[in-house]
Amino acid sequence: MTDAEAYERGFARLSSHTVDALLATARGNRARRVLDAGCGTGVVTAAALAMGAEVTAVDSDPAMLELASRRHPRATVRRATLPHLPFADAEFDAIAGNFVINHLADTAAALSEFHRVLRPGGTLALSWWKSDEMAATNVFVEAITEAGVRNVPPVRPFTAHDTPPLFAALLADAGFSGVTVDTLRWRHEVDPSAWWSDVIEAGGPRFAIIAEQPPETSARIRSHYLRLAGRYGGAFPVCAHLAHAERSAGPDPDQR
Repeated sequence: MTDAEAYERGFARLSSHTVDALLATARGNRARRVLDAGCGTGVVTAAALAMGAEVTAVDSDPAMLELASRRHPRATVRRATLPHLPFADAEFDAIAGNFVINHLADTAAALSEFHRVLRPGGTLALSWWKSDEMAATNVFVEAITEAGVRNVPPVRPFTAHDTPPLFAALLADAGFSGVTVDTLRWRHEVDPSAWWSDVIEAGGPRFAIIAEQPPETSARIRSHYLRLAGRYGGAFPVCAHLAHAERSAGPDPDQR
């Protein structure tokens, strides 16, 4: 289970940069019923509530859900593990998933489920990291390698679909239309020592290997990390892709 407080201090702040762009279509269409898929601590939920939406937030991590529920009492917060969602067909006007699609074991099944719970004419927005332009996290991988620790993280299934053309094709196969994919680049400004602590304390499968090492090995990895992080002066270059799509309009079975 993730340390939700550490995640909120670290990764949630990193991922918050894409929230406005993620919700742009939903805001423009004045979407009333919004699903925050993979809500984490609720950065998308907060923004969707602020635009006046009725927000349902789902995540598979109990710690994330507990924190999101405390932070955002006006949202409906439920536990769900994609690709399965406990909702009726056509229940939402918009779905936003901020850096969740890249973690799923079955991308196509998740997109099919999003299509099912989205009303005709509703919008889908999903973001994911461009892995080869992620200095904020890749610096940890470099430090692990330079410390001589064997680290072979499993290849995620999403890697087979992570370029804009491939993901756009997958969305089309799932029945979505009007697909666009934008690329966003920015610099994540953070104190390197604080970033180290928040990433390691947050846990998760990718960097758990650091916390699992003997203290002297963890200290060696941290020393390499601080040296490598110094190249960026506290402003790590990062890059993400962001896809928008629409469920083709047709008779809406939900006339609420």
